[in-house]
Amino acid sequence: MTRYIAFLRAINVGGHTVTMADLRRHFEALGYANVETLIASGNVLFDSSKKPVGLEREIEAGLASALGYEVATFIRTPAEVAAIAAYQPFGEGAVEKGHTLYVTLLKAEPDVEARKRVLALQNDVDAFHFHDREFYWLRRGGHDSTKFSGAQLERLIKAPATARNINTFVRLVTKS
Repeated sequence: MTRYIAFLRAINVGGHTVTMADLRRHFEALGYANVETLIASGNVLFDSSKKPVGLEREIEAGLASALGYEVATFIRTPAEVAAIAAYQPFGEGAVEKGHTLYVTLLKAEPDVEARKRVLALQNDVDAFHFHDREFYWLRRGGHDSTKFSGAQLERLIKAPATARNINTFVRLVTKS
């Protein structure tokens, strides 16, 4: 059995509410073991003998059936999450008071043209960096300091994505 972490996109938004207890039950019903959740934003740790790509599809189909709406799923191993948490694309100390680092998980690396569309939007507030299947966004200032959004990123790369604050990845490293 391999330990995995599923990151669910928009599990509790748009009028949908799923308790973490119910989410654990849905994962257990799919046959996964040692299911745990972290934060009510759709971070699920579990064990399975299956491969990540098959798991993503299986979880998406299972949740769509159980919940009645699509939930894009992004699978990473604890080692991948640790690498994400340790990666510093903007240099050591870049995340200062008033600055926030978000990591957005992608299903696959975006093509060169998609990357160019996104990187062209960098400015004094927003710094961007692509690395493997992740997109790093350093937002300088408060939440209202930017016009960039996850929805905009998805439109530009033409693919689903889900974002978390870097602190979530740090907490997951400890938990996994």
